[in-house]
Amino acid sequence: MDGELFPRERTDVAPGAVHLPDWLGPRRQRELLDACRAWARPPAGLRTVRTPGGGTMTARQVCLGLHWYLYAYAPTAVDGDGAPVKPMPPWLAELGRRAVTDAYGEPPPVADAYDIALVNFYGADSRMGMHRDAEERSPAPVVSLSLGDACVFRFGNTASRGRPYRDVELRSGDLFVFGGPSWLAYHGVPRVLPGTAPPALGLTGRLNITLRVGGLGP
Repeated sequence: MDGELFPRERTDVAPGAVHLPDWLGPRRQRELLDACRAWARPPAGLRTVRTPGGGTMTARQVCLGLHWYLYAYAPTAVDGDGAPVKPMPPWLAELGRRAVTDAYGEPPPVADAYDIALVNFYGADSRMGMHRDAEERSPAPVVSLSLGDACVFRFGNTASRGRPYRDVELRSGDLFVFGGPSWLAYHGVPRVLPGTAPPALGLTGRLNITLRVGGLGP
């Protein structure tokens, strides 16, 4: 790895980008894992995402609130089984608000109601190329929660997929929030670290739950 690795403590990775290790305790991690397993079941369950060039992403995904596909959102799993997307649970939306409060030291505006969740499952050989989340109309911070195997999370700049970037090791229970000047920063996962999940969690692989405010209207 040729990026900079940060120590295991609260870190301001970039303006508006905050890493809080061990934010979710063991019990909350298990609860969130159980919820992810339920969301992954059909209808509108876990699917393989196809890219615009006809390939497939190595991480599989399930969506809540709205279905993400080919850089757009829809109310149904248009590139899956066509079923209506599972709703965003109020408790998960509230978890997003609490995450922002803990990361920034103040709660987000009331209007910033987290209404979309993307749950990505990474196997040992999965990765995610450098990309940025630009489909939402709201500039509310993106909340990222990690479960299971650790990964190298590469956080870049807003101008390009290249340097400068920094590498952060995200472990099970970690929180990463990015907004403000870093809202449109490119980011990706170049590597998963197999076998690093807490044994008591009972998960092989990595789950990443990202919470977003769509601002897309009815």
